[in-house]
Amino acid sequence: MSLDPELAALLQHVAGVGSFADLMADPEGMQRLDAFAGAHLPYSLPDVPVRSAEAPGPNGPVPVRIYGPVAPSVTDGGLPDDGLPDVGGVPGLVWLHGGGFAAGTLDMREADQVARELVQGTGGVVFSVDYRLARDGVHFPVPHEDALAAWLWAAAHAGEFGVATDRLCLGGASAGANLAVGAAMYLKDAGEPMPAKLLLAYPFLHSDLPLTQDAVMAALPRILRFTADDCRGMVENYIGGPAGMASSYAMPGGADPEGLPPAAVLACEYDDLRPSAELFVEGLRRAGIDVAYRLEEGAIHGYLNHSAAVSIVRRGLSFLAAELESAKPFQ
Repeated sequence: MSLDPELAALLQHVAGVGSFADLMADPEGMQRLDAFAGAHLPYSLPDVPVRSAEAPGPNGPVPVRIYGPVAPSVTDGGLPDDGLPDVGGVPGLVWLHGGGFAAGTLDMREADQVARELVQGTGGVVFSVDYRLARDGVHFPVPHEDALAAWLWAAAHAGEFGVATDRLCLGGASAGANLAVGAAMYLKDAGEPMPAKLLLAYPFLHSDLPLTQDAVMAALPRILRFTADDCRGMVENYIGGPAGMASSYAMPGGADPEGLPPAAVLACEYDDLRPSAELFVEGLRRAGIDVAYRLEEGAIHGYLNHSAAVSIVRRGLSFLAAELESAKPFQ
C-alpha cells in the first residue's frame, strides 16, 4: 500500500520539522499544524449538547466534558436535575485523548471532534477526560489515577445522562489508550465495575517495540516518527524513572489480559507504534477475548487529529462508532 493521498497532500505543512517543540518554536508553527490537520478543508463539527462536570479524585477534581444526546437543565454541581427525560439505555464512552502523556487538551480533534462524531453516529454519550499531564513534576500514577477517577465517576452517574450503565465503554487514543487499558487492568484486579468494551485507537502499550523498516515510513517527516529513544523518553517521562520500573498499570501491554472485556483496536499502517497494537491484540486473542481489529491502510499515527473532512478519518470514526453502538453488557 501507499500513504493515503489526502493525508499525503497535507505532509508539506510539516516537512522538515523534527519535533512538535520545533514546530511550536516557529512563529508560524500553529498555522502550519492547523494546515497539516486539514483545518482549511470544508467541514463543520456536529452540534451536540455539551456540558461540564468534575470527577473527585485523589489528586483533586478531574474535569470531564460530557457530550450527549440530551440537554437537561443542570444543577450547580454540573449534573442533570431530576427532570432528565427518559431516553433509554444509550451506549456511553469514557474517552482519553493522546499526546505522549505530556500533551493534549479536550479541544484537540482527537478529543472534541471524536466525541462529537461518535455522539452523532451512535446517539450515545461521551465523557471526555481532562487528565493531568506528565509535566511540571507530574508522573505516574497521577494520570492513571485521574483516568480511574473519571471512569468510576462516569460509571456512578451514567444513568443520569441516559446511558445504560452496563453499556459504558472505556477507551482512548495513543497514550490515552494506554491509560484506558491500565485503568481496566486495575479495575479487574480491584473487583470494580468493568467497561462493556475497550475502544483503542493506535495504542502505545509497550516500552520496547521492534523498529519499523518501510520505504513509506522512511519518507515521512521526522515529526511523525517514533524511534526507540522517543518511546523510551515518553515512558521515562511518564513514570518518572527508568522504563524498566514501569508497573503493569503504567505500561500494560505485556500484562496478562485475562479477564479484560472485549476490545476494538484501530491501528495505522504507517505507524512506528503499530506493533504495540498488534502485540496487544495477539495477547487478547490468546486469552480468548473477543477483539475487533482494524488496520487503517494508508494511515499515520494520530490521524484522528485530522479534520473529519478527510475520508480516512471518517472511516476510522465509523469503525469506532459501530463498535460503541454494538457494546453489550460484559459482566
